[in-house]
Amino acid sequence: MAIEVGNIVDGTVSGITKFGVFVDLGEKQTGLVHISEVAHGYVEDINTVLKVEDAVKVKVLSIDGNKIGLSIRQTQPKEVVSEERRPRRVQSKQSAEAFEAKMKSFLRDSNERLHDLNAIQKVNAEAEAVVEINSERWLSAISLLMYKIVRGQ
Repeated sequence: MAIEVGNIVDGTVSGITKFGVFVDLGEKQTGLVHISEVAHGYVEDINTVLKVEDAVKVKVLSIDGNKIGLSIRQTQPKEVVSEERRPRRVQSKQSAEAFEAKMKSFLRDSNERLHDLNAIQKVNAEAEAVVEINSERWLSAISLLMYKIVRGQ
């Protein structure tokens, strides 16, 4: 039987690597099932799912010269995850109150820090004004002194 893209064929696992499994399709043809095409869920270690010599049903995804891309996942019905299997996070009244308390504390601390920053900015502005005034007085005093020296007084 000729192997064509889209066909579903039987094969035997002939080798296992970190990135996938090689499947003997008969007639001296071997294809590769990438690790992402082994099962519907996440597969960390292929050795936990398949062993050499396991019989598998595969779908032909691509043929590029001698390279044949296969999928085991696409021959299996997709697992439906029921609502019972999905753990839901239930928020208790106690955890909601703890969250509210933390938010109030955060807002209070933020407001205090903001008030402190505003006070620092105000002090800095006042200090700059004093320095400016004092520097003007200093310049006036130096100018008067220079005037007196020049006049010889």
